[in-house]
Amino acid sequence: MNYLSVLLGGGLGAVLRYCISQIPLKNNFPFLTLITNFTGAFLIGMINSFAIKKGLSGNKLLFLKTGICGGFTTFSTFSLETFNLIENHHIIMALVYIFLSIILCLVGVMLGMEV
Repeated sequence: MNYLSVLLGGGLGAVLRYCISQIPLKNNFPFLTLITNFTGAFLIGMINSFAIKKGLSGNKLLFLKTGICGGFTTFSTFSLETFNLIENHHIIMALVYIFLSIILCLVGVMLGMEV
């Protein structure tokens, strides 16, 4: 059941991301990706807060956080994890995580483009 929850949520999240990418916007700055990442971060924050206050089940959380938010953007997960580190007073670890995430992902894109 866990895998099905992730599968269905991930499919929905991916379709939502594709819909946003189809908005006709002519600009060099990646506004649509920025909007998608912000929306995903906002959504995962809302889901996490609601889960803490109301107590959502494991399958519902998998569907919403891992599935929808993960399919929509993994940036939402990165944002939540960074926020949790900061909230737990692990500031240096949060900064290292931010730095490594950005640099390693940029290097990954660069290396992937070289293949």
